[in-house]
Amino acid sequence: MPPLVMENSLANAATPIPVAKRSSAKIAFVDIKEPARNLLTDCFRQFGAETIPLTGDITSRLKKEKFDACVLRLAPGAECVMEFVRTSPSNSRMVIYGLGGSAQEGLRYSKYGINAIFHEPLERPAALKLVRATQVLVLHEFRRYLRIPVTTEITVTTTEGASFTATSQDISSGGMSLRGAEAVSAGESIEISFALLTLPRIWVRSTVTWRKTPSRTFGIRFDPKDDRRFRIKEWIDAYLEN
Repeated sequence: MPPLVMENSLANAATPIPVAKRSSAKIAFVDIKEPARNLLTDCFRQFGAETIPLTGDITSRLKKEKFDACVLRLAPGAECVMEFVRTSPSNSRMVIYGLGGSAQEGLRYSKYGINAIFHEPLERPAALKLVRATQVLVLHEFRRYLRIPVTTEITVTTTEGASFTATSQDISSGGMSLRGAEAVSAGESIEISFALLTLPRIWVRSTVTWRKTPSRTFGIRFDPKDDRRFRIKEWIDAYLEN
């Protein structure tokens, strides 16, 4: 499963990008209506991706046809589609984008390995930035993309024993980037725990390496002396090989 980059509106994301001459990826749209459909279609098109609205018997279409990613509205029924995708022989590793909802609301879908969320109201610069950040994952260029966007709930425990919840943005074999309201400082020692698809809950000692206050994001590095981190590396290796 590929995979939660959160959408942030940056002015420089609006820089024009040359349109690719042919499609190199197929993106399924599930319950995506105008004007969001037009905006997202244009964003994906700039990276050479073809968007295909699915209607009627959606699960039957997903069973018969191979897609590289799908965008679906986070509304009642979304869980059924995600569960079908993740158990589908041909589409189990597709990138899943959600449309709508906050980061906290998106956590309810984390067990399905949702990769990224387009927040509403949808803004073109932020949507384009999100597509740019995940395009190599959609194109299956895993070896060049060492950080896998994925969203899941992370429990952070400080050395004083205090705990709080953060949301993962991406993960690598060496660390993660997270988003959380609680204050942490660069150099601070913590322990994190989380579960991810086929990876049962794991605990790993880590160190905060950076924090960006306005965006409430921070990065951590897994303790190289904590052998439990190898389970994360094994999961990533298996994911990339799948």
